[in-house]
Amino acid sequence: MTAAGDAEGRAREVENLRAVYQSLQQPQAPVAARSGQAKKVAAGTASIGAYAIEWGWLFALGFVLLIFVHEMGHAVAMRIEGIPAGPPVFIPFVGAFVAMQGQPRDAAVEARVAMAGPVVGSLAAWAVLGAGLELEQRLLVALGHTGILLNLFNLVPVPPLDGGRIAGAFTRTYWLIGYAVGITALLVTGSPILLLVLVVGLFMLVRRWRDPMPGYDSLPRRQRTLIALAYAALVIGLVGTLSLRG
Repeated sequence: MTAAGDAEGRAREVENLRAVYQSLQQPQAPVAARSGQAKKVAAGTASIGAYAIEWGWLFALGFVLLIFVHEMGHAVAMRIEGIPAGPPVFIPFVGAFVAMQGQPRDAAVEARVAMAGPVVGSLAAWAVLGAGLELEQRLLVALGHTGILLNLFNLVPVPPLDGGRIAGAFTRTYWLIGYAVGITALLVTGSPILLLVLVVGLFMLVRRWRDPMPGYDSLPRRQRTLIALAYAALVIGLVGTLSLRG
């Protein structure tokens, strides 16, 4: 056998070994996918269980579903904007998040993705509240009000909350105003979660202020105005429905 024949034989052996390796790896992909799905289901179930300790199973299930709907709003918006999104990750007594696995084109895209969660979540909360008032079901009324409060909390204009990402579409003056609003909300509520948000948000604001991405915050005034009007309308709508008790 010639040297060329030896080389060709070795090449075929390498290809055969690669094919065998790939065939061994392929059956494990569905297993890994199933394992990942199982972990997501387990995390969601753990969240329901954690909330159930405080509020009972029915309320906990409804609350987690409202959080899920909120996060799906973000996920759908990311898909529309062409941004890869991770699966919802639930953290008991903190909430949930969908990881943005890509960078938005500009602050307007980031604001639209951020607002999608509270918009969809608020619609779901209002639907539950309306059903509770119509059917005179106290559980549904309580769930609806809790969903409204959840979305209002997320609209506090401090990153990494949705409101902070929306406020990122405004000028730097409004970033500072938003942080002042967050401090006021902390003094009123005494929420330890909000305190943590303010600490994280301060680092995010300083970093964004010192190291701005070229062109990222350069939005037309009309675009900023539309985002601000949508944000204000949503906040006013949520605050207005808090008083509906039946």
